[in-house]
Amino acid sequence: MDTIAQSVEKASSPAPERAGSPPRPCEPCLSAIIDALRTVHDPEIPVNVYDLGLVYRVEMKNPGEVEIDMTLTAPGCPVAGDIMGWVRIAVSNVESVSRVAVNLVFDPPWDQSKMSDEAKLELGLS
Repeated sequence: MDTIAQSVEKASSPAPERAGSPPRPCEPCLSAIIDALRTVHDPEIPVNVYDLGLVYRVEMKNPGEVEIDMTLTAPGCPVAGDIMGWVRIAVSNVESVSRVAVNLVFDPPWDQSKMSDEAKLELGLS
């Protein structure tokens, strides 16, 4: 499993269930969310935002609620608002999701090391 997927899955993994605690997020739900994220492409780079390493955190809150932290390849990206909207729409289309919050973060700054091996190969960087 690539580093990005490990960090997203770790961030979305809840503490062990205890009596009275909210239900644990299901793996198929997280998998469907990641699949949805992979449908959103940076318009200047022919790779999806997930494999580019732009998604830093996916957290399943209450049932049906997802919070995503993502960044951009450059702080001055002219389509920043558009990309965040595309992510929100793509994840909202996942069957078990009713609400999506997308937060734009710049810490840590994005760099090529955050890209999946597949993305690096596709861009000729490996």
